[in-house]
Amino acid sequence: MQSENSIYHIVRGTVLVLIVAGLLGWALIRALKRSGEPARLLFKWVLTAGVIAFAHWKIVPLAAANPFIGVPLAAACGLALAAIWRQALTDIVAKPFGSLYDGGDVEIEPRPYYSVADAKRKKGLYHEAIVEIRKQLAKFPTDFEGQVKLAEIQAENLNDLPGTELTIQRLCAQSGHAPINLVFALNSLADWHLKYGMDPDAARQDLEKVVELVGESEVALLAAQRIAHLGSKEMLLAARNPPPLPVPVGVKNIGLMQSSVHLKPAESDPANLAAQYVEHLKVHPQDTEAREKLAVIYADHYGRLDLAADQLDQLIEQPNQPAKLVVRWLNLLADLQLRHDADPDAARHSLERIIERYPKHAAADIARNRLNLLNLEIKARDKSSGVRMGTYEQNIGLKQNRARPG
Repeated sequence: MQSENSIYHIVRGTVLVLIVAGLLGWALIRALKRSGEPARLLFKWVLTAGVIAFAHWKIVPLAAANPFIGVPLAAACGLALAAIWRQALTDIVAKPFGSLYDGGDVEIEPRPYYSVADAKRKKGLYHEAIVEIRKQLAKFPTDFEGQVKLAEIQAENLNDLPGTELTIQRLCAQSGHAPINLVFALNSLADWHLKYGMDPDAARQDLEKVVELVGESEVALLAAQRIAHLGSKEMLLAARNPPPLPVPVGVKNIGLMQSSVHLKPAESDPANLAAQYVEHLKVHPQDTEAREKLAVIYADHYGRLDLAADQLDQLIEQPNQPAKLVVRWLNLLADLQLRHDADPDAARHSLERIIERYPKHAAADIARNRLNLLNLEIKARDKSSGVRMGTYEQNIGLKQNRARPG
């Protein structure tokens, strides 16, 4: 039994020694790695070990035999240790206060800096700015900010669209970039193709890449909407160099005319507009603006509320549409139903759809308020539509004043 206890104590002591030695070794290695002067630190440890060994083997027995000699010698050893570690002891006291100003031992995350490149670009030294950016990209080849800055200078300052395309293509080919960053880069490239290259076909390809990148999302819908309104190269050139507009001579003596109706500009034919919108939507079915205008024409010009509701429902039920647009279309549908439907239940149902879809949205509170006032709104519409203007005599301003007979 006694042998078993002795073995247990030996094993326990050995384990504790190993644990302490391991922790001490880890602390020493970590201190060496973080030290700015590892050789000097190692020399201090050797001196410290020598002083402690000398004190343990010589001074402690001497102090036990003759305290008057041993205690002063022990104090001398303490002073020696203080002299060796005075800088470290000073740092322990002063470091918490110094860290408030210099950040202490917190390692600074390496990152690229483009202040030099920005300064050179402001001075018009575009090639020198590119050199500075490339220096940073050599250290951080996947840095998004640097690659976009490089593309900006190539497109906006050097008119180098092929180089810009290559920079953005390399950026998109890299892994690890957030999709929203790639969307920004591709939209910027489309802007540069339109502004500096007058090339809507290239811009369309850039935006199609956005649709492929993000799939079915709100961003993809915005890109598709932008594709639908790109226009042609001729339109871009005409917008940059608009021809002078002749100013026609104004009508003289307009106040003496019996009627000025013929002077009003000719209104667009709703039927022609509807046909144009239908053809446009065959090519660009996600163009929300064209589909909304077509719905209004169906309701107001043709009196086909069913066709108008079908167009608006296509917009409302399309996935990933922003809430503000869906709310707008439901309110527009309610407006059309109030204008062209004698039964207000349809308009009430459209407003209730807003509340069902977005119960915690501010638009739901607005819809509830409108539902509460819907009867008053209907009466106001009926009253305004029932008022008929009287027929007044024309040219009343040209009649001579007749004196009342006395």
